[in-house]
Amino acid sequence: MPGPVQSIERAAAILRLLARGSGRLGVSEIAGSLGLARGTAHGILRTLQGVGFVEQDEETGKYRLGAALLHLGTSYLDVNELRSRAINWADALAARSGEAVRIGTPLDGKVLVVHHVFRPDDTLQTLDVGALLPAHATALGKVLMAYDAGATAARHGGLEPFTRRTTTVPRELARMLAEVRDMGWAAEVEEMTVGEAGVAAPIRGQGGLVVGAMGITGAVERICGPGGRPKPTLVTGVRDAARAVSRDLGASRW
Repeated sequence: MPGPVQSIERAAAILRLLARGSGRLGVSEIAGSLGLARGTAHGILRTLQGVGFVEQDEETGKYRLGAALLHLGTSYLDVNELRSRAINWADALAARSGEAVRIGTPLDGKVLVVHHVFRPDDTLQTLDVGALLPAHATALGKVLMAYDAGATAARHGGLEPFTRRTTTVPRELARMLAEVRDMGWAAEVEEMTVGEAGVAAPIRGQGGLVVGAMGITGAVERICGPGGRPKPTLVTGVRDAARAVSRDLGASRW
């Protein structure tokens, strides 16, 4: 039997490296991390870019996972499996935070809510399962856009304003998404609905690829502290719950 193909092994190693952390690395960083010659790493990256598995940032020249690969990563995961793996963690998050919990996946540039746990009180609430939310105005959507290079096209389209705090400038949105990747979580404060705020974190599958997002939503005064930033305890709770689901889906780093 023939042995492994070295170039494919190296390409796989590059993809795994980009799937970790922020996913934005230069040729020299990639070559150094994997012990490859710079020319070799560059040649593999150009090939991966040609088939859509990686994309290069025009401003920095750094590489990240491309839309084609990310879509392959999510296609293996059935939405029902994501929901079934997340149910217990979502229930626990709602109980601890006292807020509603939603899990979303990307669909045609928006966020499809695949699971919703009501806020644990006696107030009248509406089930959001099946609803499509605007990606740029929600914490769930920002998480999904931040880790999906294919969302670039959506950013250049019209960004509808829902409130005076909705981000409608593509450059500003790009900056926010970079912060999401750096922090590992996203927030919304009265960007979709006046008086409401939210926090979300990525759910990852095998290989570390983001396959969904989990978050909480509620009144601004409950979600945010005096400075208008989400309360650290809530951020930690959301991130821990999302990581727990990720582990159940095979993302060993979380």
